[in-house]
Amino acid sequence: DTGVNVTLGLPFVRTSPDHGTAFDIAGKGIASPASLIAALRMADTMRLARAKLGVPNA
Repeated sequence: DTGVNVTLGLPFVRTSPDHGTAFDIAGKGIASPASLIAALRMADTMRLARAKLGVPNA
C-alpha cells in the first residue's frame, strides 16, 4: 500500500507511487493516498540527503 518507485541516475530526485494509474478504482472514493504520501516523503528524504552531500539539484 505504500510502495514507491525511485528513478536513479538523474540529476534530480524522481519518485512515484508504485501502484500505477489505478484506473480501476478511479472515481469510486476508495483510493488511498498512502503510496503518494510515501513517494513525497521519500523524495524529501532524498532531497535532504543530496543537500547534505553537496549534490546540486537540476
